[in-house]
This record gives sequence, C-alpha cells and structure tokens, in this order.
Amino acid sequence: MADWFNGCELNNMDPILIGIFLGALTGIVLALTGAGGTIIAVPLLMFSLHLTVAEAAPIGLFAVGLSAAIGALLGLRQKIVRYRAASLIAFAGALTAPAGVWLAQRLPNAPLTLLFACVLIYVAVRMFRQSRQDHADVVSSTEEPPCRLDDIDGRLIWNIPCFKSLALSGTMAGFLSGLLGVGGGFIIVPALKKVTDLSVPSILATSLAIIALISLMGVVSAILMEALQWSIALPFGGGTILGMLLGRLFADRLAGQRLQQGFAILVIVVAIGLIANVAWNMFVI
Repeated sequence: MADWFNGCELNNMDPILIGIFLGALTGIVLALTGAGGTIIAVPLLMFSLHLTVAEAAPIGLFAVGLSAAIGALLGLRQKIVRYRAASLIAFAGALTAPAGVWLAQRLPNAPLTLLFACVLIYVAVRMFRQSRQDHADVVSSTEEPPCRLDDIDGRLIWNIPCFKSLALSGTMAGFLSGLLGVGGGFIIVPALKKVTDLSVPSILATSLAIIALISLMGVVSAILMEALQWSIALPFGGGTILGMLLGRLFADRLAGQRLQQGFAILVIVVAIGLIANVAWNMFVI
C-alpha cells in the first residue's frame, strides 16, 4: 500500500511544477463543480508530496482563500454580496480559525486524517443528493427563515435568531477551515439557504466572501506558527487561480448533474484511500 502511494508521487518533476499542476487541477475542479471543489486540495498534496494533514491544510487554505477572493470580487462588482452578513460570519470564523490551526499542529496525523476523510464523505454524499434533486423539487414550508429580506430596501432584517444562526455557522466553518484546510463552503452555503431567503447567486457570492476572509485569518495564523510552506503554497495557489479561470471558460458546457455525481464518487474514493492509508500505517507497517 505504501508503495502504491509512493507511485502517485511525480518524482521526475520539479516541486514548483508539481505545485502548479496540482493547483491547476484543483482550480479546474472548483470551476466545474462549484463550492466544495477545493476540498480535494489537501488529499492531492498528501498523496503527491507525502505531506501530513497539518502540513497540507495551510497550503490548501491559502489556495482556497485566493480563489474565493476572486469570486467574491466578481460578486461585489455585481452587487450581490451581503457584506454585513459576510462580515458577521467571517468575524465568528476568524475567532475559531486560529484554534483549528493550533490544534492541527498538535494532533497526530492518523486521527486528523480520519476526521478529514469523514468530512470528505459528508460533502460527497450531500453533493450527490443535491445533484439528484429536480429543480422543481423545492421544499415548501410556511415557516419563515430567521433572516429575511426587507420588502422595502431589500436588506436583511436583523434579529437575535438571525444573529445566532449566522454566527454559529461562522464558528463551525472557521474552526474546520483552520483544522483541515477546507474553505467551509459546505457549511456556509447550506446554512445561508436554511436561515435566509437570499437568492442562490447572492448566497454563493456571499459564501465566497466569507471563505476568503476566514481563509485569510487561517493563513495568517499558520504563518505566525511557521506552519505554511511557501515553496509549495505559492505555486499551488497560482496554479489554482489559473485552473479556475481556465475551468470557467468551459463550465457552462461541462458542468451538470453527471459531473457533480462523478465528482462526488471521486471524493468518496479519495476518502476511502485516506482511511486505507491510515489503516495500513497502523496495522501493517
């Protein structure tokens, strides 16, 4: 098993080229699959460069933040980012992201890898279910969400339930971002859909703004703890941006239900590979 993972390493390539290639692959997947695509960044770094979760997570978070910032800037130009909601969620996440980074540097790699595999499986199952939902299959509920838009000025009406719901989602997203190097979009997007009546484009753009801000705090924390390997992070982040811009050119023609399902299956396979690798190291080596 260990030899099989060693075979995944691109031995004959320069580390900078490896980082650019892996980042471009991550960016293309992000552009074609939407939120959640960057969750493959950490496994790619682990399998190809033999990094631990603690080493790969800050690099993945760096790439996530860069790509999310570009998407958020495009959303700001379209005036669909809810900056007050984004600021609240990002502030809550910024408080817990450093704790996640700190804990990741102190936990053994095996339990951290298993936790990451569980997150992968959760994201994959949710993505697969969403891909099978028909657009007409909208949940009809007479219960109003805690965060509603004002009919007059179009802004969110703030109240205690709304504040608590958004702050809780930010707290969870921030901690997992720092701990595992994921953007937290798999928490933020469903939370915004559940507790607000925002449109889908506004939810996605707001989510990207939140991810960019939370990722920034996680990256800063990793830098202060000397946990970010710049020699890998810079080419990987640059490759992610290039891949995302390239993928956007083909997203309308390639993205769809089958692609989402295929990516979900790929994520589950990656999760199984992580679990198998941990089991091999624990019971065989």
